[in-house]
Amino acid sequence: MEIIVELSARHVHLSAEHVEILFGKGAKLTVNRMISQPGQYLSNEKVNIIGSRSGINNVSVLGPERPATQVEISKTDARALGADPPLRESGDVAGSGAIRIEGPAGSIDIDEGVIVVKRHVHMTPEDAAEAGVADRQIVKMRVGGERALTFEEVVVRVSPKFALAMHIDIDEANAAVCTGKEKGELII
Repeated sequence: MEIIVELSARHVHLSAEHVEILFGKGAKLTVNRMISQPGQYLSNEKVNIIGSRSGINNVSVLGPERPATQVEISKTDARALGADPPLRESGDVAGSGAIRIEGPAGSIDIDEGVIVVKRHVHMTPEDAAEAGVADRQIVKMRVGGERALTFEEVVVRVSPKFALAMHIDIDEANAAVCTGKEKGELII
């Protein structure tokens, strides 16, 4: 099965409470453009993230709001920031890294929520049945090109709310010279 390989750059997911603190009372995230996963979007809002060593400005905020705030960065970002986030699946933030998030109306310090997201493949139940895989199964994905690479430890995530796509972070994309237009081959 061939699957589009998309790049997941650093970004932030915010709770509704934190949106108001960072952008002002009554603020809501506004859609800049829809992204590949149904119902998900790049918002017009940006934040700065501040670690113990440095900060990164104008970090994208993805919507819609979530129950808990989460910051997804690469290991390269983590080193620059002076952070030590664990490698986790999205949403698994218990006991993860801390960071300061600054917006135009205020700032917050989160004690947990900073992670490096495990590479993963989003699939519908139909996609998973066709591929012969199950939710949370670990697979490999081979990406061709001038620096062909087989990614191991790829988590399969199955939901009727997903669209078929593999997500890797910028460090992984750079290692394989991926631009976000490549297709990978699923290896079970």
